[in-house]
Amino acid sequence: MLESRSDLPVEARAVLEEEEVLLERVRAALDRARRRGHRAAAPRELRSIAALRELRDEAAAASADDLPAVLLEMNVRQRLIEQEPREALPDPRCPYLAHLRVDEGKGAKDYLLGHATFLDPSADVRILDWRVAPVAQIFYRYREGDEYEETFPGRVAEGVVKARRIVVVERGVLTRIVGDGLVLTQRGDGRWAMEERASLAMQPGGAGTAARPGSLGVGAGAQDRATAADVTALLDPEQYAAVCAPAQQPLLVLGSAGSGKTTVALHRLARIAALDPARSPLSAMSVVVPEEGLARLSRRLLAPLGAGEAQVKTLDAWSAATAREVFGRPIALCADPPALVSSLKRHPALYRALGRRFAKLAPASTTLPRLRRRLADVFTDRGFLEGVVAASGGDVPQSAVEETVRHTVLQIAEPLEKELASIVVPEMKQAIDGRAIAEGTPDELAGTLDVDDLPILLFLRAARRGLEGAGWSHLVLDEAEDFSLFELYVLGKLLGEARGVTLAGDEAQQTSSSFAGWDAALSTLGVGDAATCRLAVSYRCPRPVTELARRLLGKLAPEAPARAARDGAPVGRFRFPSEAQAHLFLAGALRDLAGREPRASVAVIARDQDAARQLHALVADLPEARLVLEGEFSFEPGIDVTDVDSAKGLEFDYVVVPDATAAAYPMTDEARRRLHVAVTRTSHQLWLIAGAAWSPLLEDAAER
Repeated sequence: MLESRSDLPVEARAVLEEEEVLLERVRAALDRARRRGHRAAAPRELRSIAALRELRDEAAAASADDLPAVLLEMNVRQRLIEQEPREALPDPRCPYLAHLRVDEGKGAKDYLLGHATFLDPSADVRILDWRVAPVAQIFYRYREGDEYEETFPGRVAEGVVKARRIVVVERGVLTRIVGDGLVLTQRGDGRWAMEERASLAMQPGGAGTAARPGSLGVGAGAQDRATAADVTALLDPEQYAAVCAPAQQPLLVLGSAGSGKTTVALHRLARIAALDPARSPLSAMSVVVPEEGLARLSRRLLAPLGAGEAQVKTLDAWSAATAREVFGRPIALCADPPALVSSLKRHPALYRALGRRFAKLAPASTTLPRLRRRLADVFTDRGFLEGVVAASGGDVPQSAVEETVRHTVLQIAEPLEKELASIVVPEMKQAIDGRAIAEGTPDELAGTLDVDDLPILLFLRAARRGLEGAGWSHLVLDEAEDFSLFELYVLGKLLGEARGVTLAGDEAQQTSSSFAGWDAALSTLGVGDAATCRLAVSYRCPRPVTELARRLLGKLAPEAPARAARDGAPVGRFRFPSEAQAHLFLAGALRDLAGREPRASVAVIARDQDAARQLHALVADLPEARLVLEGEFSFEPGIDVTDVDSAKGLEFDYVVVPDATAAAYPMTDEARRRLHVAVTRTSHQLWLIAGAAWSPLLEDAAER
């Protein structure tokens, strides 16, 4: 036993021995409780009542210091009495997740955070449920050596954090200790090793490496690079040649993440406007992007180049505005259509199928009411939809058929407002909570269209009748791999005679099933003769991230790998047996980074919005932490907790992927591209954290 830790410094050996003694004390206490039938299996009500009685007995015998924790647990048990029962005792194979030692002036006291509460004051064992115990706030909010003051039920706690450690116990064996500045790991041969302290903190110096509002950087890393001329001078020869392409030449700019596609596209727009403002006024130019975050960034980046007046819209905003203008009436939209329905409506297979079905549609039949009826017939025709699914090549699952039919039936129903038209008292048209009667119910969908329906309606109108209105002098489509053929067709019909357009994209970053290939995209847009510019250098991401990103793509990676412009910080990888331990570690790491790098932009990029909301709750008390959904970025220093879709097209100094697990990113092409998008948002350092088994994509990448 002593040989297994002989290489450790004295301080590290003391920590290890302390945790081993504590684990043995806990296991002994649990064993005694189990032998005396502690919380033996019983019907839920009896078990809850017995637990409360036992806690009352413990309260009667508890010391003044332990009494608040016991009383709190009584309160929690009372609230949970109607919920599903949890295990009676903590699992001895992993009884707790973390160890917190505090001193409130009466001597040090140890608290253990776990999934279930177990108190044995006689053995000096206090395991508290980390999800509900107020003492967990100290673990989240403070570091070792910090003084704290927290308001708990019935008292104000003041003291000093003496020890703060994540403790990994697997199958009853202590295997890892992660403290503030200390990592001890048991190797496969049973020997203990101490990892570098630096591995617990993100590398400093990252603030300002990502492009800031007001500057179109290409990853040169100079802080506060401000003037437009200076930034333009940083363009490499390939980028500069693309920017200077003739205005009348349609251009496709391809490149990996961080290669400067957005830089080139926006510089080109600004240059065209500056060279010939009479023929190409800014008011006749437009930028269309898939997500709100990229739209906001584009507006800010264009301002110092003199192109701030250029219209920048998301695809959804553009299609809604265009549909209102073309059809001449307001359109009620469904705010959140099912994902399966959206994937079917955006797929190239539907574009081709509708083109055939409505090839002979009369121009007079392209009014909005008539098109809506025809579209409803299509989306409730199971035979037609099954043909689309079959033609999708596996991109759209069979379940999308019934989901689309169900969703459409709800939308074509008579709106409840019409049935209530005879009621003259406004209050009678509202629910008890003051909301409209249909709000939050399936009836809310009645009379609506999905935002994905709008490009389809416009496509049918444009194909059979044309679109009125003046065309753009120049159009920029960024992240163009996420545009559907319906959208591209309509955008093409709105191009001016000069056919001025710049597309920027990367097929490896598509996050939907709408991409039909660049040849089909250009042909549908009406610019099949577009020139192609390939950017070969990745300026945003340091070499460790660039290499990881290529390995993640696997078979989807382009033949010619992107060249990294610089070396950089290594990718941090941290895996824990449980999500709770991963979250505890992440909260501490973010607090540390915010304290050391207050001017840095940090993104915690979760797999989806629900996961982002849960993660934000861990650091919500940090003034630097913001929950950013639907692309509502401020681009100020701080911590943005967001999701993959919202972060696409953006860059940050530091990026953390907090759920790099098999559940979040399975071995699928879609997951490959989404994880690739997440990891390539960083300009300085990337961390990957998993609270379960690693994603097989990362395991596969490690073997390449």
